[in-house]
Amino acid sequence: MINMIDKTDKTSKADKASRKVPPFTSASALPSLRQLSYLVAVADRLNFTQAAQDCFVTQSTLSSGLKELERTLGAALVERDRQHVLVTPLGRKVVERSRELLGSARDLVGIVRAAAAPMTGLLRLGAIPTIAPFMLPQLVREARARHPELKLALREDRTATLLERLRAAELDFALIALPYDTSGLLVRELFVEELWLVTRMPERPPAPRRLRISGLDTERLLLLEEGHCLREHTLEACGLAERANPSGIEATSLVTLLQMVESGLGDALLPQMAIDSGFLGRASVLPQRFAPPAPTRTIALAARQTTTRLAEFEFLAGLAS
Repeated sequence: MINMIDKTDKTSKADKASRKVPPFTSASALPSLRQLSYLVAVADRLNFTQAAQDCFVTQSTLSSGLKELERTLGAALVERDRQHVLVTPLGRKVVERSRELLGSARDLVGIVRAAAAPMTGLLRLGAIPTIAPFMLPQLVREARARHPELKLALREDRTATLLERLRAAELDFALIALPYDTSGLLVRELFVEELWLVTRMPERPPAPRRLRISGLDTERLLLLEEGHCLREHTLEACGLAERANPSGIEATSLVTLLQMVESGLGDALLPQMAIDSGFLGRASVLPQRFAPPAPTRTIALAARQTTTRLAEFEFLAGLAS
């Protein structure tokens, strides 16, 4: 009888052990890179349909992957209903770390590819709108001529967005203008260029002369909208308060800015590369150079400090200098 009781107790314990939930382990709780990419896409788009298109999956696949990520982490990362998508405060922190992890994974792939065949493959280059149309055409032509196997994918965007994508390894390099906060990045200064004053062409063009920045009528100053570094460079050159806008008029692009100047709404500062490129065309405007010390900006090429494409970085820096 005693032996039967002992046998029953042992069987009961075994049954309980078989029904016990597996213990928590880091291996079973790790999210996948694909799930993290879904989260980043949703955070960027705040739209499940567009995020799914970016990830080349169906919306249901993306949605289920995101839910699985939330179950894995045990936290809500995204709030959603039929009309709105919102990333939670914790979700924003996870998105930031996800970008870093995805960037490291892309760098890992890049290490292998770069070692196998340098100066080949796809190179993702970003440039700000006040640089892209004036530098990229010639840069791409020369790069293709010297290294036909190097394929350049170009993206034009504002500095903050480019650097965000650069840190997330969604871009390899970015052509930007300094001063700008580039902490944690590998930055090569290429050259310094002056900013010129562009005004509406007067009925009687004045005699050539060098202007002084101190004599500029800041009340007539036209600016690009917030997010463009040329806006900040203009304000800094004129000694104006941060984010100030004396004229109250803002343009979305250099083309719009030039049209505003031509129509007599005010004056603007344009980079010398725009003047030299023939950007002004037949516009009825007068470009004028400042006397020293003239306002300037520094053109630079930026990359991650962990970039695996140093050969390409040095190559493009040499072409652009």
